[in-house]
Amino acid sequence: MHIIGSAGATVRRLGGLAVDDYGTTDDRVPLVLLHGMTFDRTIWRPLVDRLQQTDPGRRVLALDLPGHGDSPEQERYDLAAVPSQLHEVIKEAGLTSPVIVGHSAGALAATVYAARFPVSGVLNVDQPLQLGEFATLIRSLRNQLEGPGFAATWQVFWDSFHTERLPADARKLVRETCRPRQQVVTGYWREVLHGSVQEITDRTEQALSAIGETGVPYLHIAGEELPAGYAEWLTKRIPEATFAVWGGSGHFPHLGKPDEFARVLAATASWPS
Repeated sequence: MHIIGSAGATVRRLGGLAVDDYGTTDDRVPLVLLHGMTFDRTIWRPLVDRLQQTDPGRRVLALDLPGHGDSPEQERYDLAAVPSQLHEVIKEAGLTSPVIVGHSAGALAATVYAARFPVSGVLNVDQPLQLGEFATLIRSLRNQLEGPGFAATWQVFWDSFHTERLPADARKLVRETCRPRQQVVTGYWREVLHGSVQEITDRTEQALSAIGETGVPYLHIAGEELPAGYAEWLTKRIPEATFAVWGGSGHFPHLGKPDEFARVLAATASWPS
């Protein structure tokens, strides 16, 4: 059974995952929205509400990643498996070459998806792609993350989100949608925790080069100034990459500047499909 969700969305099960399905397919490029790890699809609803004011009826899918929200539990969680699961969602929805929008870890999944499957572009919300330093940090916290110190260690990551920079309603939304579960977090980070940092870096480089060869748009929106040299590094791999820095919004620039973000989403309707 389909039920009506927020802002006219139909709540569906596609590819085994829970999905808010908005609008109808037309000549505009459809959007697929991927939340960050520990969050769920409802974090997109205020943004889709705004999008519908400027781009009404646009086909949009906002889904719960495995282990999140209303999507079912799995015995094993693996970020590398998400693109294939996402492709099943997209096929069942009847979409062709959507724009994939991802926040944080969702942007990593969106990037890998775009390297493997047809897309009309990628919108990366605050996920740097030079992963070596981040992977080294995660590895240094492995015992705490996998042991009884998980909750205290997760607080370090929560503090780094800088939710105090967001408007009150956005802070409330982030707090209410964040559900850090040890099994899910360590599952999504399993490769970082136990694999080779060099192999992760090499695969990321390969994925970026594959996207660069397609020539599709790749927009990176950051909540703080990008590291020195980052833009040059990414454009060498994805020549079509562009950047926007919405300073002072921490890890959630799309929630810190929701009207601006809705306009960015609306503009992707004309991205070539």
